[in-house]
Amino acid sequence: MSFSSEVKQELAVSFAKSRHCMLAELSAIINYTGKVSILKGEVSLLLQTDNQLVREKYGVLLERLFHIEPRERKMSQEETLKVLEGVKLWDKANHCFKNTSVVDGILIQQNCCKRAFIRGAFLSAGSISNPNKGYHFEIVCTSLPQAKQIQSAMNSFEADAKIVTRKKNQVVYVKEGTHIVDLLNVMGAHEALMNLENVRIVKEMRNSVNRQVNCETANISKTVNAAVRQIEDIVYIRDHMGLESLPDHLREMALLRLKYPDVPLKELGSYLNPPVGKSGVNHRLRKLSKIAEEMR
Repeated sequence: MSFSSEVKQELAVSFAKSRHCMLAELSAIINYTGKVSILKGEVSLLLQTDNQLVREKYGVLLERLFHIEPRERKMSQEETLKVLEGVKLWDKANHCFKNTSVVDGILIQQNCCKRAFIRGAFLSAGSISNPNKGYHFEIVCTSLPQAKQIQSAMNSFEADAKIVTRKKNQVVYVKEGTHIVDLLNVMGAHEALMNLENVRIVKEMRNSVNRQVNCETANISKTVNAAVRQIEDIVYIRDHMGLESLPDHLREMALLRLKYPDVPLKELGSYLNPPVGKSGVNHRLRKLSKIAEEMR
């Protein structure tokens, strides 16, 4: 089972306690998967989705909100209008539809309702990538107003959601791992959140170790290269001028470096008499390199 499916399974059995939050989630499901139409004076509401999780949650929400059981029979005209009126899609007084392109803003004013709205939208049209491969959360929308509405709801929780056009759809997406974790928390997918956090911790530790190893490797390489150049310079002086011609402190330094080619500067300085610190050793080796360069 994919990580996205695991998230949706968890969300499918997560229900808000308050009626207004359940209405917000139901409105999202209808907005993203429902088809509302009127033919020969009869209004109909159908779900256009093969996702069984969405259908089951839709049915449970109708039972809890309106005491309707659509899984056992087709809704009557009275029940359909009752549901549409409840989610602010039907104007009972004027006997006509309201704006069906987006969810009525009255239903998602409170943060708790926005959480339920995002949950319903993701369950209906969302997906999330396997965190072991990368971080990507998205909800596919059929129109720009619909995309802007869900983007606004997500960004009210500082999700940094963006919109991109994909073929005929508008896709609202989030790429940052920490923001995806926050959205899982917003929707109530706490088990999935913990799984994602575990993956993120392991990946961050692995990246940290890799950075440290690379840094140490680079430092070792730099030290080795420096030692090789120092020895080359000392050998050049020895072969062309002789180490005996050097001042005592430089000759002693040159002989020690030839004797201990792999020793770090600090340790190399401890072999001198009297001992010299790292900066002192580096200063003498630089003088040797300058002499060799002038000779060349």
